[in-house]
Parts: sequence; structure tokens; C-alpha cells
Amino acid sequence: MAEKKSKSNGSSPRKKGPAGSSYVVCVKNDDYPASLELRKIYQLMRDLVATRLGMVRVIDESGEDYLFPEDHFVAIKLTPALERAVRSAS
Repeated sequence: MAEKKSKSNGSSPRKKGPAGSSYVVCVKNDDYPASLELRKIYQLMRDLVATRLGMVRVIDESGEDYLFPEDHFVAIKLTPALERAVRSAS
């Protein structure tokens, strides 16, 4: 099965870290099994255009950002210690 990745580094307006969660956990990887790992924490990059299209922009382990359907993720709030651990691992 071919790997599907929706990449877009176009000129859409982006903001990091909304008031609330800067991280999401993958709860569904239908159509993207090679790109999304279930139960994995991804850093969220706010993209207003993507949001209007029902998509979210997440940063993968390579540091690249990709678009995926928003229903594949649930927003989470990390404790400060866990956020430091996640940031230092990337």
C-alpha cells in the first residue's frame, strides 16, 4: 500500500499553540497507516485555512508538517513535565 501524506507548506496563515492544546493524539489512521501512528502524540500547528477545510496540520518526527483530517485526532493538554519531555525528544 502506498504511503499517503498530505503535505502543504504553502502560504496559508499558521499560528503555533492555540489557547488550550498544542498537542493532539492520533485516534484514527484510516487511509494513512504508513503516516500516522495510533495513540502517538503529535505537535499541532494551527492553520486557519486547514481548519476551515476540516483538516489539522501536525508535525511529524522528522520536523515536517502535514495535513490530515481533524477527526483523526483528539486535542490533549500535557503537564509541564510531559511537555518538556516531548519537546526534548524531538
